[in-house]
Amino acid sequence: MQLGFYKKYFLCTVLLFITEVLIALYVHDRFVRPYVGDYLVVILIYCFIRSFVKMPVLPTALAVLVFSFLIETLQYFNIVEILGLEKIEIARIVIGTGFSLWDLLAYTCGIVTVIALEQKKGSTLQQPPLR
Repeated sequence: MQLGFYKKYFLCTVLLFITEVLIALYVHDRFVRPYVGDYLVVILIYCFIRSFVKMPVLPTALAVLVFSFLIETLQYFNIVEILGLEKIEIARIVIGTGFSLWDLLAYTCGIVTVIALEQKKGSTLQQPPLR
């Protein structure tokens, strides 16, 4: 793991964040907002991490997927209400309020896309050998 600033990942993070905000504000359908938004959010988180940390693709992607699954599981247990944040709209949007197996599928598809794109561009999937 190496700290630094990786402009291409940061640019992707910014573009994905803007896309997510636009979806949240202006798209109120039953497909793009719930599923495309969840698909993109794991890619956004991955790009954000890779903006500042040089890590192998696979461990980073899997960590993002586990994190996303954890948040979704916490939604099942009504974490927003447990934390007393149910009246704070930004908390409800960011954390989410409803568990869905479809969300888990969207997260998985997003991470599969990340791995496929990274593999296509030739990034190392595993930890590079020590020298």
